[in-house]
Amino acid sequence: MSPDHPDTSVTNGEDHWLRPSPEEHIGWDVDVLYGPWPRHHRDTTLAEVRDHLSRSTVAGALALSTRGPLYDDAEGNAQTLRDLAGCPELLPVGTADVRDALTAEDRLDELAAAGVRFLRLFTTEQAAEPGFPGYRHTVRLALERGLVLLHDGDPRRFGPPLMGRGAQVVFLDLHAYLLADFLLMAREEPGFKATTRMLSGPDSIERAVGTVGPRHLVFGSRTPFMDLSPQTLKLRYADLTPDERAAIATKNVEELLA
Repeated sequence: MSPDHPDTSVTNGEDHWLRPSPEEHIGWDVDVLYGPWPRHHRDTTLAEVRDHLSRSTVAGALALSTRGPLYDDAEGNAQTLRDLAGCPELLPVGTADVRDALTAEDRLDELAAAGVRFLRLFTTEQAAEPGFPGYRHTVRLALERGLVLLHDGDPRRFGPPLMGRGAQVVFLDLHAYLLADFLLMAREEPGFKATTRMLSGPDSIERAVGTVGPRHLVFGSRTPFMDLSPQTLKLRYADLTPDERAAIATKNVEELLA
C-alpha cells in the first residue's frame, strides 16, 4: 500500500496509480523545490521530484530550482523556466535576491514577460528583515506588478507591513503556535493565505476554517525536503466539508492563477 494512497493502493495494470478519490485529490501544492538545499542530506533532481509527486495524490505544483535563492536569481529563474517547459504538471515560480534589490526590477520584468504569476521570497536563507530597504523595495515592485508572494518566515513579523496594500500573499511557514495571530490578520486581509504544512495541532485546520473560512488556506508540502504523505493525510482527515476541502486543496490556488 502506498502511504500517499491509503484507499487506492492498487494499480490499473499499466503501472499507474488509480485516480485519487475526491477526499484524497489535491490539485495544487504551492511549496515544491528541486536541487541542492542546505541542511538536507542530498540534492534532489527534478526527475526525482516529479516521480515522487506522480505517486502521490497531488496533481499539480508550483515549483522552482533552488539555484535562484541560493546562488544566482537570474540564472535560477532561467533554469526553472527551461526545466519546467516540459513538465505540464508543474508551474514555474520565480524569485529575486533581496540582498541585491537593485537588480530586482530586471528580475521581476523578466518574470512578468515569461508569464510567471508567483514570486517566492527566501528571507530566511537571505537573512532579510521586514524593515530592510532591499526587502521593502522588492516587495513594492512585486505588488506593483500584481505578483502573488510565496513568503517564508514568521507571519507575525512579515505580515503587518504587508497589510493594507491589497497584497496576495501565501505564508509558507505558519506554525500552529502562530495561528491565532495569523487569523487576526486574515480577518482584515482577504489576500492573506497560509499553507497547511505546519498546522500540526489536532484542530488547527478546522480552527482556521471556522474563524476565517477555507479561502485563507492552501496545500503546501515542501517536497522533497519534507515527507509528503503526512501532509496529504492531514488534509484528507481534517473535519471539513467537501467544499471546504476542495477550496484548500485546489480552488484557492486556481483563483490566484485566474
